[in-house]
Amino acid sequence: LRSRRFGTRACTEGGSISTEMNLVMPSQFGSSYSGPTQKARVITEGWMAQEGYCPACLSRLSPTAVNSRAIDFGCDDCGITFQLKSMKSKIGMRVPDGAYETMLSAVRGDSSPALLLMRYDLSAWMVRDLIAIPSFALTEQAIIPRKPLAPHARRAGWVGCNIDLGKIPPDARVRIVEEGKAHPRQSVADKYARLKPLQSIGVKQRGWALAVLNGIQNLGRLEFTTREAYQMESMMAQTFPGNSNVRPKIRQQLQVLRDLGLVEHLERGQWRLPVESSLPTNSNNNKTNES
Repeated sequence: LRSRRFGTRACTEGGSISTEMNLVMPSQFGSSYSGPTQKARVITEGWMAQEGYCPACLSRLSPTAVNSRAIDFGCDDCGITFQLKSMKSKIGMRVPDGAYETMLSAVRGDSSPALLLMRYDLSAWMVRDLIAIPSFALTEQAIIPRKPLAPHARRAGWVGCNIDLGKIPPDARVRIVEEGKAHPRQSVADKYARLKPLQSIGVKQRGWALAVLNGIQNLGRLEFTTREAYQMESMMAQTFPGNSNVRPKIRQQLQVLRDLGLVEHLERGQWRLPVESSLPTNSNNNKTNES
């Protein structure tokens, strides 16, 4: 386990984890650190250890060993691993990650951790937003390479990556805290559970299914037609250049999503998203976050 201890979280009389989420972070954990990056890391990880929970099963999260590669927390019960990314600014559409080839390999191998994206208020040391992205919602199309480091850099030629949240369906960005308010835990778990059937299909097919789900959710309404789904044909052709039969593939993926319970087939050419679906707002943001 990590060498530093984050204390214990509040429990109910029966000994279970309290369902109340305290959004005030333990700023005292950073008192022995002078660097702002180190201080923020210790404080945000300390808060997650005390207040965080697994969005899949609602169990507590435990910190992993120091220097565990790309993994910060693990669920004590279901075993899901998480990587925490915290930032002071709004969570934009592109989130910096580590080495491009390493992340791409993890996604292709279905071995990447789930993501926890946190925005915090530095002046008050409070959590403002917390979003969980299941590992099975990450596709190689969402992993964007950055420019190689300059020749004079210490790691010259190294290529990092950004995670493009715009390539991840709104439903797969599960909000735990939003604008300083924690969502009910069972609501979070229900949203996570609706996505879990995606985990049952292969990685390559999942990429298509997620891309089509993202496209129809971005239409901005619950009911849509097959003809409207075809509006994403050119985008899909660019995303999957090896496929020359895009329209049949879109129809196929609508049927896959229907079988997974993520869309409903009303009648010939008519479809509907579940009423619980998260439709996007007009606040699309192409900014890249910095911690």
